[in-house]
Amino acid sequence: METTEWTVPELLEMAGGYWSTCTLHASVKLDIFTVLDRTARSAEDVARLLTTDLRATGMLLDSLSSLGLLDKSENMYAATPFAAAYLSKNSPDFLGHIIMHHNHLLPSWSRLDEAVATGSPIRTNDSHGVDESSRESFLMGMFNLASLLAPKVTRSIGLAGRHTLLDLGGGPGTYAVHFCLANPELTAVVLDLPTTRGYAERTITRFNLSERITFAAGDYHTDPMPSGFDVVWMSHILHIDGPAACAALLSKAVDSLNSGGILMVQEFIQNDARNGPTFPALFSLNMLLGTDTGQSYSERELTSMMVKAGLSDVKRLDLELPNGAGVIRGRKP
Repeated sequence: METTEWTVPELLEMAGGYWSTCTLHASVKLDIFTVLDRTARSAEDVARLLTTDLRATGMLLDSLSSLGLLDKSENMYAATPFAAAYLSKNSPDFLGHIIMHHNHLLPSWSRLDEAVATGSPIRTNDSHGVDESSRESFLMGMFNLASLLAPKVTRSIGLAGRHTLLDLGGGPGTYAVHFCLANPELTAVVLDLPTTRGYAERTITRFNLSERITFAAGDYHTDPMPSGFDVVWMSHILHIDGPAACAALLSKAVDSLNSGGILMVQEFIQNDARNGPTFPALFSLNMLLGTDTGQSYSERELTSMMVKAGLSDVKRLDLELPNGAGVIRGRKP
């Protein structure tokens, strides 16, 4: 693995990097980009529309201009084309939900030292949030991220001859939707907690797939799992648990497969030395902050768990995905 050569300015920039992060979070939270996506406005106009303080609003707008997210001309501000596309609620590509999910995570990250000292999580009810606002940010944030990747992933994974898919812990059902769009003969079931139902059904309806995708409410750890599937898709759920719980869940998932069926696991995957890539390593700390036993896993660890669960021909697919993400596939004999 390549060694990073640090400089003092880079170190100090990293130490204060949360200034830019918090500026972005506050701006999305206040809907700055939504009011500036179509019309240039003065600071006075923005403060009046958002009922914010004029002096503070001007400072925020100037900071966003310095970051290249707003264009400023003669004391008038407008969202850049990029900001209008991804940071305005008027855009179908709005990424504000995942940004707000990161905002909800921020207080716990400031207490990382406590989590390391005690080995205990700082956040509670991490999987779906403690209230409706954080739950929406989490679930629709997962929709934001999956929408960027799912079309590429599902087009690259051939499911010819497969007819039934279980999207295990599928949240809003984004992957089930895109697998069905890429495979017209496929039907799917999204299995997740009851609090997820509304988000999943709205997503499924949005893509006109209600006749091919259904939602099943349940806890995949404790409730019986439906069976008779040609494919089980497990995207970013194993990192929530420790090795023992992952092994038990994989065994249940394999039991739900038909003979010859395939199981696919998508995760942020560390290398076998567990010293990179950077994002999966940092993501493991995020799991420390929010779960009792969760972590990111190495390719060797995931492969070993899948083999022990009864899968054969286990291998990582040749996919170029961001943030160290990867898909490992195995077949039920």
